[in-house]
Amino acid sequence: MTVPVTADQPFWARRLASIGAATTPIPFHSLTAERLTDALDHATKQQTYARAAATAAHHMGTEDGMGRGLKAVQRSVGH
Repeated sequence: MTVPVTADQPFWARRLASIGAATTPIPFHSLTAERLTDALDHATKQQTYARAAATAAHHMGTEDGMGRGLKAVQRSVGH
C-alpha cells in the first residue's frame, strides 16, 4: 500500500502496483482514514502482494547496479 507524496514517489508507487507488490496507490490529496484502512486490510489479507514483493527483492538483490552504472560512466568518458 502506497501513498505517494512528491518527486518520483508517484512513479514508483505505480510501478509497485503494476508488478503486484502493492495495492493501487492512494494520492495524498485523496487520503482518508477509510481509504487507508481499506488498503491496509486488503494488502495484509492478500499474500500475492508479499510474494510479488519478495520476487522483486530477489531480482534487485541479484543485480549489479553499481557495476552497470560504473560501466556506463566509463563509456561516456571514453575509458
